[in-house]
Amino acid sequence: MYQTKTEDIPKDWFWGLKNHWRADLTASLSVALVALPLSMAIAVASGVQPLSGLLSCVIAGLVTTFFRSGKLTINGPAAGMITVIFGAIISLDDGSGRAINYVLAAIVVSGILQVLLGFLKLGRIAEIFPSSVIHGILAAIGVIIFAKQMHVAIGTSSDAGNAVGILRDLVDQLPNANPYIALISITGIFLLFFHAKISYKVFHIIPAPVWVLAISIPIVLMYNYFDGQHIDFLGVTFEKPTNYLISIPSDLTEVFLYPDFSKLNTGVFWLVVLSMTIISSIISLAGAKAIDKLDPYKRKTNLNRDLMGLGASTIVSGMLGGLPILNVIVRSTVNVQNQAKTRWSNFFHGFLVLLFIVVLQPVMNMIPLAALAAVLVFAGIKLASPRVFSEVYKEGVEQLVFMISTLLFTVYNNLLFGLIAGIIITLITHILIARISVPQFFIYIFSPRNIELKKKGGDYEIKVRGVANFLTLLKLLKKLETIAPGTKLEIDFSGAKIIDLTVQEALDNFQRSHELTGGSVDFVGLHKHVASTKHKFALKSSTAPIANKTSPRQKILRALATANKWAFELGQDNRFRKLQNFHFFDSRPIEYKENILQGTYDETNVDWEISDVTFSEGAMLAKEVYHSTIQYVKLPKEVPPFILRREELVDRVIDRVRVFGSMKDINFKNNPEFSKQYYLTGDEREEIRLLFNEDLLAFFVENPIEHIECNGKELLIAGGVGITKTENVVPRIKSIAGLMKIMDNQS
Repeated sequence: MYQTKTEDIPKDWFWGLKNHWRADLTASLSVALVALPLSMAIAVASGVQPLSGLLSCVIAGLVTTFFRSGKLTINGPAAGMITVIFGAIISLDDGSGRAINYVLAAIVVSGILQVLLGFLKLGRIAEIFPSSVIHGILAAIGVIIFAKQMHVAIGTSSDAGNAVGILRDLVDQLPNANPYIALISITGIFLLFFHAKISYKVFHIIPAPVWVLAISIPIVLMYNYFDGQHIDFLGVTFEKPTNYLISIPSDLTEVFLYPDFSKLNTGVFWLVVLSMTIISSIISLAGAKAIDKLDPYKRKTNLNRDLMGLGASTIVSGMLGGLPILNVIVRSTVNVQNQAKTRWSNFFHGFLVLLFIVVLQPVMNMIPLAALAAVLVFAGIKLASPRVFSEVYKEGVEQLVFMISTLLFTVYNNLLFGLIAGIIITLITHILIARISVPQFFIYIFSPRNIELKKKGGDYEIKVRGVANFLTLLKLLKKLETIAPGTKLEIDFSGAKIIDLTVQEALDNFQRSHELTGGSVDFVGLHKHVASTKHKFALKSSTAPIANKTSPRQKILRALATANKWAFELGQDNRFRKLQNFHFFDSRPIEYKENILQGTYDETNVDWEISDVTFSEGAMLAKEVYHSTIQYVKLPKEVPPFILRREELVDRVIDRVRVFGSMKDINFKNNPEFSKQYYLTGDEREEIRLLFNEDLLAFFVENPIEHIECNGKELLIAGGVGITKTENVVPRIKSIAGLMKIMDNQS
């Protein structure tokens, strides 16, 4: 695993601001551009004024930054809370017109509870919820957002009491859709879907949601929305929709609303508070862990402190008329991808949003609600897309059952009911798979001998017996916290009846962080367990049926290995250390690698390995999973580290801005074709110039490569997105043999 030197990790607080303010400010600009439309859209969909969402965003930047633990997470209002806030307004409405004020009181109390949870070091409590149930909750939120916002997107409405009824009304109301409004929203949704697929990278400098707003305003002007009472569209006259533009008052103090605690003694108030606290804590803590995986410096968030920070700023937000403040995934992913370094990027993004409000207030009042609806419809589709269900299905049929059942109970009832129902169904399934009685199942869970920790000299051993599921996770995590850094840990599952996905995900996170300290984690006894799928986290049982099929690709690769006297491993391999020695995987967590070919180049005596690697970029809502064929080569001698990749137009634009630094492109006048095709960077610039002689430059021109990275002793060669075809595997291996020969012959 790539070991980040302590001196390379960005310092926090004042020194972080002094050393990295340029990088953080640059990243925060992209984040703020994403946050601006999202915050307004979330507020409007939640049933409050758009400025409330922007206020929450500002507080999240200017306040939360100083209390939280996370370094690269971005805070603000989250789409996942739309259904909670909107439902709370309906639940607490007593006809007095003060429903919003009651909800603000619930937000304040929820913030207080979060502070208490963090203070009592109960931040890990959110981890006990099964992963597939959480996926079901998020998918249900996506369905609910889609159902409600599609009505806004086409200019219709629904009074149905749940998401299913709202979807039925959507179908019934289609003939009544306003084509003017639908034009704006459909254009926006279309743009959001294809923004990532547009290869012209300059287009990506501006985030997709901003393009949606930018395109919607000319449509408003084109149809003369501000004058007259009617709109002509395709030769047909429609009555102009009322209250269909964003309203941002010139006096920003008008946003301030204050909580009313008079409902504090009612059961419905505390039900709202409980829903807010549970859902916001789950989303925030899951987000913190996900962004930690993307952090190139592998810094770890203190979940208890983060919960306290989010709770404190949620109290401030609720007292002033804002929404709950969470760790938000999409904006955090944008932050990481734009190479932010410290917590100050979150502060800057809040400041920039405040600046945008002051400067762009007249322009914001020209934004149609249909444009914001398009942003949320797309977010809802992402949360409940077929790809999400497909990924869960790969983890096991039972996981898909947990997810879908949670989703259905949620859309027919509410989030809290869906969460409880999903947990009960998961427990019943675990009992059936474990094939033990109900009393014995819970004896295993609550027995102190269920998880035993022993110290053997300087090493540790954990024995897991009976049941290892989400209910035993906190007990297991508590044991893991006592493991000293840099030590060897063996976890023995030979006595376990069942090992669920949530436990395996938590152990994988621990293994990654423990190996960064120089330690190791070995799992034993898993050979006694089988699972219904090949997924590395699939639920494992000592009684489950075995499913092991060889794909046509694997048969061909095995034959190639036999013919060329290479080694071949069929199954997944969770040992990623060699690949994680490279910056390429700093913020791209590896899911697994499989179809592993290994051999040695005869002429240079260099060992190589090529495998199909699955990795991800982003997390949760912003997560994209990629499959690529990656080759690893042990170099014959040490050379200066470098990164070489295909050059894009945006690289040339940015390179002109850079005055100096290791990130600036290294060009070669003697081979302009190479410099035109590739972007070459590295700290030891003069040594790299000497390494890239005429033969090496000519090789890369004649043998196009997507990405190649050298850490001094090893090479990583990454192909493009997608697995290399079997007929191209041997030519690719032989091509790198030529590269090794050139590098070996250099003096």
